[in-house]
Amino acid sequence: MVHPAGVKDRRSGEHWGGRLYMREISLRVTRLLVTTRVTPNQLTYLMTLAGVLAAPALLVPGVWGAVLGVVAVQLYLLLDCVDGEVARWKKQFSLSGVYLDRVGAYLCDAAVLVGFGLRAADLWGGGRIDWLWAFLGTLAAVGAMLIKAETDLVGVARHQGGLPPVKDAAAEPRSSGMALARRAAAALKFHRLVLGIEASLLILVLAVLDAVRGDLFFSRLGVAVLAGIALLQTLLHLVSILVSSRLR
Repeated sequence: MVHPAGVKDRRSGEHWGGRLYMREISLRVTRLLVTTRVTPNQLTYLMTLAGVLAAPALLVPGVWGAVLGVVAVQLYLLLDCVDGEVARWKKQFSLSGVYLDRVGAYLCDAAVLVGFGLRAADLWGGGRIDWLWAFLGTLAAVGAMLIKAETDLVGVARHQGGLPPVKDAAAEPRSSGMALARRAAAALKFHRLVLGIEASLLILVLAVLDAVRGDLFFSRLGVAVLAGIALLQTLLHLVSILVSSRLR
């Protein structure tokens, strides 16, 4: 048994893909690895590499590039599950492992969005490269990383202020209007589209639509939408933190 009680049922800290299917697959991989000398941190390095490789994968023209991007991100998700399972099995826990896991999450999200922007810029189309889309993809990547940083920096601020880790209740906004807005955003889940796993699946759908249409219209529309979501969510998430009790 490598899953703590309730790990697949928790709503925070566990991606829906892990709860839905990946934890079942990862267990089988973990059983093979716990008898080897492979360490959790080594698996985390591989996880990060898989996530970063999504960027060059998305540069492959056509639907196949989008398929490769999904494969790279799913491998990232698999290793993200396996490294923790191996750590629990071997009782090899470290702060460096936690840190590396967060770095991997940042880099995967950024790689997918930057790769998407470069894909929409049509690097290999033979015509003029439209760098606007590469810029918007990079903008979306910066926004996605800032959203994660805003959350992580709450812990940094509380630690430096001598406060204990934030409780779930403290995350609730004190303003009723902001609380309603937050619940509406959580219900729509549009903000998840800038995360690497969701973004890679969206990119695949858009690549299929592009193949039917014969150009990059849908991918370019997707890049613009994700850039807008990332910027809006960066602002809203910051305001949400400031009006909650997390910094008190």
